[in-house]
Amino acid sequence: MDSRKDDDEVLDTWSRRLAEELDIGGLDVDIHAILGLAGRAAHAVARPAAPVTTFLVGYAAGRAAAGRAAAGPGAGDGEDPVQAATAVALRMCRDAQSSEDGRPEQPAR
Repeated sequence: MDSRKDDDEVLDTWSRRLAEELDIGGLDVDIHAILGLAGRAAHAVARPAAPVTTFLVGYAAGRAAAGRAAAGPGAGDGEDPVQAATAVALRMCRDAQSSEDGRPEQPAR
């Protein structure tokens, strides 16, 4: 068995066990998408941006999904919360890479 396959199996097992312990068992976790986003953030901003970015995307997606659930039937129409939050993070990574100093622009307040 190659190292990549071993890593995939370990991450799959870990994510399932962690999800169960966090009482979110049965969650479909796209590990490769998470790692891809983390890699983009690490290269576009700074290495420590990887875990921060994935945490914030997950948190934002969870809040959006909870808001839809609370709003009742029919409120879940539209873009998937994970995809929407990921798209925002990826856009910010692209912006950070194209800025002069390599840092994301500050949001307008």
